[in-house]
Amino acid sequence: MHYDLRPVHVLVVDDEELVRTALQQVLDLDDQVTVVGTCDGPDALDTVRALAPDLVLLDIDMPSAHGLDVLRTLKALPTPPAVAMLTALDTADHLDRALRGGASGFLLKTMEPRLFADAVRLLVAGGVMCTPPGSAAVLAGYAAKALLPDPPVLPGHLDTLTEREREVLALIAAGLSNADIAAHLGMGVTTVKTHIGALKRKLAVDSRVGLASVVHRSAAP
Repeated sequence: MHYDLRPVHVLVVDDEELVRTALQQVLDLDDQVTVVGTCDGPDALDTVRALAPDLVLLDIDMPSAHGLDVLRTLKALPTPPAVAMLTALDTADHLDRALRGGASGFLLKTMEPRLFADAVRLLVAGGVMCTPPGSAAVLAGYAAKALLPDPPVLPGHLDTLTEREREVLALIAAGLSNADIAAHLGMGVTTVKTHIGALKRKLAVDSRVGLASVVHRSAAP
């Protein structure tokens, strides 16, 4: 199996220089992530064309250029990067419009700094990550409408897992919340959490993002 060891290239687009600098400093602590540039909204398209990042972290609410409009221009490129929206507010309408516009993620600026690098790797690997508390209801609606990607086929070497653990892991990798997984599999949320705890022990990871990353790394050509 071949693994691409090249650092993930990230562009940070935000109208506040302080936010751009803070995110760059946080991400540069991870040797698997490289911030190739930062810019304000109006410069995003030209900067993406010049730097060809793997992922754009894009502020959704910029006075100079609305993030959803920038998202639309980026996704129209012949080879668009993955895009994750950044927000300081948990707004279900923005989340819904961002996902419909092609965003792979919706990240709160207030989430723990150590989680940003994990989120970046997951998003570039093709995963979906939404951190606002209100995202569960929106994603549940997507699942009901079959707008979320199908759960990935798990690689055979994860044969230490039970059938139910494999089902839970696949749904985590597809971006479903604990509540959505419980509804999909007909079990309680507490039972889902128990399976997640077992998965973390068996796969030697300490986070939900880590579980999803196991699937996406294993599926890489």
